[in-house]
Amino acid sequence: MKKVYLLLVLISASVFSQKKFDNIQSQKLGEERRIIIGLPPSYDAKSDKKYPVLYLFDGDYLFDAFAGAVSYGSYWDDIPEMIIIGIHQNKDGERYDDTTIDQNEGLPFEKGAKFFEFVGAELIPYIEKKYRTSPFRIIAGHDVTASFANFFLYKEEPLFNAYICLSPELAPKMEVRIAEKFAKVQKPFFYYLSAGEGDIKKIKEPIDKLNGNIKIANNPLVNYKYDVFKGATHYTEVLHSIPNALYQIFEVYRPINSAEYNDKIAVLETGYADYLEKKYATMSEVLGVQIPVRMSDFKVVENLILKKNAYDELGKMAEIGNVHYPKAMLGEYELGLMYEKMGDPKHASKKYQNASQMEPIGDLNKDYMYEKIDEMNTLAKKSK
Repeated sequence: MKKVYLLLVLISASVFSQKKFDNIQSQKLGEERRIIIGLPPSYDAKSDKKYPVLYLFDGDYLFDAFAGAVSYGSYWDDIPEMIIIGIHQNKDGERYDDTTIDQNEGLPFEKGAKFFEFVGAELIPYIEKKYRTSPFRIIAGHDVTASFANFFLYKEEPLFNAYICLSPELAPKMEVRIAEKFAKVQKPFFYYLSAGEGDIKKIKEPIDKLNGNIKIANNPLVNYKYDVFKGATHYTEVLHSIPNALYQIFEVYRPINSAEYNDKIAVLETGYADYLEKKYATMSEVLGVQIPVRMSDFKVVENLILKKNAYDELGKMAEIGNVHYPKAMLGEYELGLMYEKMGDPKHASKKYQNASQMEPIGDLNKDYMYEKIDEMNTLAKKSK
């Protein structure tokens, strides 16, 4: 228990050491707005790395909850580090002016329309100019601000790639309009919706209708999840929702676990190496997260290929190794392993020789390559 407590203390310290405040003079709003900025612990050390950005409405009270969840998840490498931007909206009840809508049209109105423009035309450009951001943007809110976040979906090109709507008080016609938008989208995006079992009735009923309409739309490009938390209220459901939402959005980022292995990889008849390549391509193309293939993931797939006797796929694994670790011995080793398993020790020895001249990686090193060379040379002599 002491170790867990210490871990949480260290995680909390890493978050808050990167937390700072800024003020933006908004021409759209005609006033100054205060924001909270959370930079990842690695931000200063990795000067060439870009990060997804999580924008939070109700940043006054949602920032710390999200920052803790992000820090915990990234500590275990389950979700990537990200920049967190929280908008202050509760000092003088700004959230209600910011979310003003026309009740007949169900669209941002007066101060709400100005706030909508502030986010898209001022805040996001300001953050992307000042910080190293990837193209992947997430927006989150609670109650009326969660509802307001959905207006960015109405645009022909949605401004955000992922939406986290915590017990939203939906605007008029929204339960229909969102589903209609889902049916038409042509690019992947993520949508998380939640409510408490004991939520406010006038809020919960439209949410349930929205959920039903989204299911009818049934667009495979929309990664959608709806959670209703047993025993939770309109306010307590927030802490249940945050980790679920983040883990839904970044599911493909996680290292291969037993569930992914059993349900998605081991059931394949072929294409194990292709699965690994696609997993990391999706991280890059959809999530905007570029990381080399984890050696743990590489070994999981390699072991499955050997178990299934799919030795020809080791050639593809060599390609993956050379792309992600061009100076390391991984690619040449995979080719050596392929030739060895296919009964060609002469070519295997040559590949292991090439590997021995390259940089070690994981449990692969020069001594091991020399052992493999001797083993292959012995086999080659016996086969003559």
